[in-house]
Amino acid sequence: MQTVDWSAYSFKTVVPTFPKDGYKVLDLSNPDPSWANDEAGNLWTIGKYNEDRSIYTTELYSDGRSVHVGLDIGGPVGTPVHAFLDGKIHSAGYNSAAGDYGHVVVTEHSLGGVTLWALFGHLDARSSSAKWQPGATFAAGDVLGWFGDKSENGGWPPHLHLQLSFKEPPTHDMPGAVRQDERDEMLEIYPDPQLVTGKFY
Repeated sequence: MQTVDWSAYSFKTVVPTFPKDGYKVLDLSNPDPSWANDEAGNLWTIGKYNEDRSIYTTELYSDGRSVHVGLDIGGPVGTPVHAFLDGKIHSAGYNSAAGDYGHVVVTEHSLGGVTLWALFGHLDARSSSAKWQPGATFAAGDVLGWFGDKSENGGWPPHLHLQLSFKEPPTHDMPGAVRQDERDEMLEIYPDPQLVTGKFY
């Protein structure tokens, strides 16, 4: 387990337009069908970390992965996504499978000598463009990308999947859901994103 003094950092807001109240915390272990039908992102929503979900039905999840190890921030298509801390680009690209991330940016950060990676998934095509080459630097608060629509984000209602990792990903991908039998180990590798976003629930 990596040790980070999270309180020593002043993190920038990842989605500054997200309302301070008036959003819905989803239960995706037993989802309300209205969430899946919100193709324009009219609802501001939060999808929980460490939730055992029933929504993963595509071939991508045929290995039994169901425990969500990121934080989902839902809102309108085109919503800007900002860096929470200075860093550099690890990778960017497109994960094309049904139910996958679509366009992704992965960033790298240093926190007191500890390296942390962050995946920003379900973005639009602009977000994984040639602008973000590996090693490109950015400042806290810079725009990294925008919420993608269903046609380019893996087939999901528009939202950001934010995931933190103490393990370097080999490419622009991380397992956004893990099996129940590996849950404890994976939660050590992929800590709660609310450590950088602040608490939503």
